[in-house]
Amino acid sequence: MAMLENDLVAALEAVLFASGEPVPTEKLCAVFETTELQLNQWLAELEEELKGRGIRLIRGAGAVQLAAARQYNPYIERLGEDLRPARLSAPTLETLAIIAYRQPVTRPEIEEVRGVKVEKALATLLAYDLITEVGRRESTGRPILYGTTAEFLRHFGLRDLAELPGMESDSLE
Repeated sequence: MAMLENDLVAALEAVLFASGEPVPTEKLCAVFETTELQLNQWLAELEEELKGRGIRLIRGAGAVQLAAARQYNPYIERLGEDLRPARLSAPTLETLAIIAYRQPVTRPEIEEVRGVKVEKALATLLAYDLITEVGRRESTGRPILYGTTAEFLRHFGLRDLAELPGMESDSLE
């Protein structure tokens, strides 16, 4: 039985690697014809096997995926632009940082921090599915509230927002 379980953990790794995208846990249960409890045991085993390696298992929002460990990003970036078809501009990244750290946040609040209009940056971030509309502020005009997405976490190799780096005390104020 131990050999069979090792083979299934290896198969799980192969499926996640081949996907390249987050795979819902219920889909994995269907693929492997197993229970969520058993799948979680295999995921824990895979996560343990990947410790200290260049790949890590990311779980969140009911899905699982493999991603490069963040500490190796400088090496990955040296591969060049082929890995990322488009780069986000510095103003767009600034806008994304404000949203990530202050969410939920409105466009006027972002513009107050940045000191410039952010419609183009918001449109780009929405197109890349890095942010989403999470509601409306209960105030005059009911402005849209923005927050980050699961794609944001995946793109930056984060499990959750708690893994965001700390900020300097005067940043984003």
